[in-house]
Amino acid sequence: MLVSFLKRHGLTFSLNDPRWGRGSQDGNQQNPQQNGRRPSDGPPDLDQLWRDFNQRLNRLFGGRKGGGGDGGGYVPDAKGSGIGVGVLAVVVVLLWLASGFFIVQEGQTGVVLTFGKYSHMSLPGFNWRWPYPFQSHEIVNISQVRTVEVGYRSNTKNKQLQEALMLTEDENIIDIQFAVQYTLKSAPEWLFNNRDQEETVREVAETSIREVVGKSKMDFVLYEGREKVALDVSQLMQRILDLYKSGVQITNVTMQGVQPPEQVQAAFDDAVKAGQDRERQKNEGQAYANDVIPKARGTASRLMQESEAYRSRIVATAEGDASRFRQILAEYQKAPAVTRDRMYLETMQQIFANTTKVMIDAKGGNNLLYLPLDKLIAQSAAVEAAKPAPALPGNPSVTQNGKTDEVSSLNNLDSQRSSRSRDSREREGR
Repeated sequence: MLVSFLKRHGLTFSLNDPRWGRGSQDGNQQNPQQNGRRPSDGPPDLDQLWRDFNQRLNRLFGGRKGGGGDGGGYVPDAKGSGIGVGVLAVVVVLLWLASGFFIVQEGQTGVVLTFGKYSHMSLPGFNWRWPYPFQSHEIVNISQVRTVEVGYRSNTKNKQLQEALMLTEDENIIDIQFAVQYTLKSAPEWLFNNRDQEETVREVAETSIREVVGKSKMDFVLYEGREKVALDVSQLMQRILDLYKSGVQITNVTMQGVQPPEQVQAAFDDAVKAGQDRERQKNEGQAYANDVIPKARGTASRLMQESEAYRSRIVATAEGDASRFRQILAEYQKAPAVTRDRMYLETMQQIFANTTKVMIDAKGGNNLLYLPLDKLIAQSAAVEAAKPAPALPGNPSVTQNGKTDEVSSLNNLDSQRSSRSRDSREREGR
């Protein structure tokens, strides 16, 4: 503002002006050979510059003209000089007050300090504070997503082994690289509660990951537990940072690399392969067991049911035989001879039903000495097979295979023999 004011009233100076400090615009020029110097020799005379400046101010504010001399013919007026000084003071004050204006962009916040102590925060837009040395301000970007890397820098190949190597619960060493993304939730806490903000977040991240990994197994961290480890680290970091009042909000924890140390990588790969083979064999054994065990259980159940059925059948048969024997005994006690004959006939009926029968009459002296009953029965059976006849349900001795004549012949023979044996027994009894 002072420069524009001087320009409007023609009070401008140029360091390239060859007459700067060597005379006035009224033609009152100094002797070029004054003090033994030419105009091009050395820097301008500061005293002459000051005199030229006073002449211009006097001319502007009504200074009176003097009678020559070094001042260029002008004598400064006290009143005009006072007005000029006042105008300069006002200009300086305005410039000083204007230095208190500042602009806060969208997504940022301004933190105003009064004598170095936190005063208040400014919203995005055009703001003003008391100029230096009363107040100052700091611009903080609270919408920016910041990233801190642990175990590496910029690239996972650029490892930081002091940060990356960690000890698990089962006393194994693993190499972990991960990145933490965070934003700011409190600009004053971020500025005043942290000496080195980014280093604080990195140390908190390293502390948290070491605690989580130290409570976990190596296989869990390497394989199925990566997401769980990242979530636990994020929660633990947030609790620690809130306890420190650091003004940080953790947004994401990303596991960049989790692996054993390079020195034991080959041995670890062999161990992993052996573990996979073990799991495969266990699965195959389990599959075989799932196939064989149900079959064995089914066979055992079938055998148990068959044995139970056999036991029930044998018990029922024995009970039936015992009941039949008791009934036969009761009948035998009533008529012993009749019961013996009936038992004899039933036994012979069972025997002759499954044997070849030949009748020979050696005592009667008949001409028929040989009777091939088996061939006769076979012929009759063939004829009956050509003409099947319905079975008689009431006669247990008649079957569906055409042996009706055989059974009837046997019944006749048995009845004749039984009558003869009965007659002989009666004669013996007399």
